Amino acid sequence: MKKIIILALAVGFLSSCEDVVPIDVTPGPTQLVIDGWLTDQPGPQQIKLTNSAAYFENSPAKPVLGATVTVADEKGRIFEFKDLKNNGVYVWNPASVRDTLARRGLRYGLQIKTGTEEYVAQTAFNRVPKIDSITYFSEKPAVAPQKGPKEGFRAEFWSRDPTGRGDCYWIKAFKNNKYFNRTENIAVAYDGAFSQGSASDGLIFILPIRRSINPELWAEKDTVRVELHAVPLEAYYFLQQVQQEGGNQGLFATPPANILTNVLNRDAKGRKALGFFGASSVSSFTTIIDSKKAKPKE
Repeated sequence: MKKIIILALAVGFLSSCEDVVPIDVTPGPTQLVIDGWLTDQPGPQQIKLTNSAAYFENSPAKPVLGATVTVADEKGRIFEFKDLKNNGVYVWNPASVRDTLARRGLRYGLQIKTGTEEYVAQTAFNRVPKIDSITYFSEKPAVAPQKGPKEGFRAEFWSRDPTGRGDCYWIKAFKNNKYFNRTENIAVAYDGAFSQGSASDGLIFILPIRRSINPELWAEKDTVRVELHAVPLEAYYFLQQVQQEGGNQGLFATPPANILTNVLNRDAKGRKALGFFGASSVSSFTTIIDSKKAKPKE
C-alpha cells in the first residue's frame, strides 16, 4: 500500500510541475518563392510564384500576382510566361503541340519583375542518355512493407551514363501514371552513381540507382514509367539537399538549414528569394508488369 501511495504522490508532483509556456515568434519578412522547372518536352511550360509564409501558418501560400516573367535563351529567343488564371502560375504556351521551349545544349535565363524588385536565374539543358529497358522480378519480403502490395515485383531501369564526367540526373518513377511525389522518393545520380567520387563515368547506372524506382512493390498489370531527367550540377545539389532536409528528423537529426537557391535579387540589399529555377532534358520508358516476363532475382 505504501508503494502505491508514494507512486501516486510522485505522479501528482510531476503533473503539478507542467506549465504552458507561450512563445511569441515574430514572423520574418515574406520572400518570393520560385517553383520553375522547364523540360525539353512538347507542350506548355510553367513557373509558379508564391510568397513565403510564417513557420506556424497553416494556410496555403499566397500567389504572387501581376509579375512579369520571361525566359530567354543564349540565341536571343524570348519566351513570355503569363498568369492566365490569375493564380500565380505563369504559363508559356507553344504555337503548336509539337513545339518545345528548350533546345539541348543551350543555357536559359529567367527574369522576374514583381513590384520594384527584379530577380534573375540561369539554367541549362544538358544531354540525357536513353533508357534501354525496364526489367523486374517477383519478391515477397520477409517483413511486409507498410505501403503498397505486401508482395509483388521489384523493378529496375537500364541506362548507360555517357562518357565525360559531370552528368547529373533526377530519376522519377510513375505508377499507373501517378508520380511518386514525396521528398523521400527523390533519387539523384552523378555519372550514374551517388557522387562525384565514384568511378562510374561511362558505365551502366549502378544497382541502387537502377532500383531507386521502387517506393513500393509493383503488382500484376501495373504500368511502370521511368523518366530520366538530366539536370545541371547546381540542381543536383538542390535536390540532394531537399531530400536530406525532408528526412532530417529523429534522435540524430541535425539543425535544419536553408535550402540553396539559384535565384538572385538584382538588388543585393533587396529581399532574397527561395526555390529554384531548373531545366531537364528527359528520356523515358514505360512497361506493364507481366508475371510471365519477370526475370529471376539476381
